[in-house]
Amino acid sequence: MEQTYLIKYGEIGIKGKNRHLFEDALVRQIDLALERLQGEFHTRKEQGRIYVESDGSCESWEVLEALKKVFGIVGICPVMKTDDRGLEALGDDMIRFLEEGEYDLKGKTFKVVTRRARKSYPVESMEVNAYLGGRILEWCPEAAVDVHEPDILFHVEIRELIYIYSRVIPGPGGMPAGTGGRSMLLLSGGIDSPVAGYMMAKRGVVLDAVYFHAPPYTSERARQKVEDLARQVAVYAGPIRLHVINFTDIQLYIYEQCPHDELTIIMRRYMMKLAEIFAAKCGCLSLVTGESVGQVASQTMQSLAVTNAVCTLPVFRPLIAFDKREIVEIAEQIGTFETSILPYEDCCTIFVAKHPVTKPNLRAIERSERKLAEKIDELMEEAVRTAEVVEIRA
Repeated sequence: MEQTYLIKYGEIGIKGKNRHLFEDALVRQIDLALERLQGEFHTRKEQGRIYVESDGSCESWEVLEALKKVFGIVGICPVMKTDDRGLEALGDDMIRFLEEGEYDLKGKTFKVVTRRARKSYPVESMEVNAYLGGRILEWCPEAAVDVHEPDILFHVEIRELIYIYSRVIPGPGGMPAGTGGRSMLLLSGGIDSPVAGYMMAKRGVVLDAVYFHAPPYTSERARQKVEDLARQVAVYAGPIRLHVINFTDIQLYIYEQCPHDELTIIMRRYMMKLAEIFAAKCGCLSLVTGESVGQVASQTMQSLAVTNAVCTLPVFRPLIAFDKREIVEIAEQIGTFETSILPYEDCCTIFVAKHPVTKPNLRAIERSERKLAEKIDELMEEAVRTAEVVEIRA
């Protein structure tokens, strides 16, 4: 049985002359999300509306689950689509809509709201509302009309065809992927960075990612954990190119040459430098991290300022003012939390100083880094040359 869904969007509606570009991007993302399902789907734009039509080969809940992961959608409405055969036939269609939807209106209030987008339709919206309300009361005398705060709101949209719906299933909101540029995500195996990637993708940003691997100090399971996290983020963000960078030699060299209380900051600075190299290769306009002010020693305001000093690209930190509880809630919502807490350590947790500096001084850090001058450029070049690229898809 064929199914039709009305797709509602939010911010796209205020984009003025560029609105069609955002609508087209949303249509592409909807088509991409539905590719993984069985059956035939057709997505179309019509007078400021987007409709998805299914041949019915796929269960409705599967379609809804796929659409609920498409950024840019604020509401998904399963609709009954019908031809214009006159007002009486429309009343019959409304009753069929109630029966097929198994609505129980006994003791409940309702309201009918008609939108007459096709102005040539011979009956005014208020008349349609009154007529259909009367037909519903005939069908269920125990119901009542409430035009102010109804329990159930029935929508009728009169266009080239006529659409009836009542359910509005929330979508994720945000902007369609591909409308906000491209960023390089520093992805670890922790809770925070996948959430940061998700939040940037929600603003239409396409993601690439870098992961710093440190064998033999980190296992292949740690790498697989990060690939799994990238795959979970890709459900929302679309395909992600994951650059796996061997960071062992750089970490060991820093460990040998630099004060141990500065290890975390100096390693972090070289991670940012490497991330920028790969960002340039991929056409990324910014870096993205999962840092939050004060969460750990490397995320104090002073530490973030010293880390930023090596960057030429802007660094976006969407979690900067979040506490851990809020980040965990989002991780649970998007399905990354259980993977993130698997006990496979990443390179950030292997070489941690017992007493890391929390208020680093930039000049002092730069003096310490001068001790690396003999080999660090060579090690950086080797890390870039030996990096692996993994194409991650949902």
